Amino acid sequence: MPGTLTQLLREWHDFYVLVGTASATLVGLMFVAASVGSSFFSEESRASMKAFITPTVVHFAAVLFTSLLVIIPTHSWHTLGVLLSIMGLVGSIYCGRLLLWLAIRHRFNVDWEDRMFYAFIPLLGYLLLLISAVLLYMRSAASPNLIAVAILTLLLASLRNAWDMTVWIVIRAPTGTERQS
Repeated sequence: MPGTLTQLLREWHDFYVLVGTASATLVGLMFVAASVGSSFFSEESRASMKAFITPTVVHFAAVLFTSLLVIIPTHSWHTLGVLLSIMGLVGSIYCGRLLLWLAIRHRFNVDWEDRMFYAFIPLLGYLLLLISAVLLYMRSAASPNLIAVAILTLLLASLRNAWDMTVWIVIRAPTGTERQS
């Protein structure tokens, strides 16, 4: 059993700073992508924005906030466990709702790959965050490893989704030749 949580997480500090910085930057880039693609979004596409753009920003933000929480040096095993369990629970509920929209109600016409990356894989990340919170309650030295796996799962799914949206926007962007006529 490790001594203190601070001692256990000390070696992970640079990892969480790097991942947190990357996710903060990617949240900013999502706002840029949404601004660039704003000409394609209308009131009719509000539901699809909520189903695709918002979850990607939420998952990037979850990675950012988890990274920030983990590097706070004054946490006890239980305080960090409680905060991560809340994030994991809220994220799981959010993904469950999104999964209802995409997979069960078929509110949007999406392929299995989009269902996997927009709903199933992020749900897995949040469930791993919940398990890591339980490991924190138990003072397990494995908890930092599982926290890292959870946020990397969220980060990778969000990166793929951001790329998917960028490609979608580029494909629909008007070309310069269309305006010259």
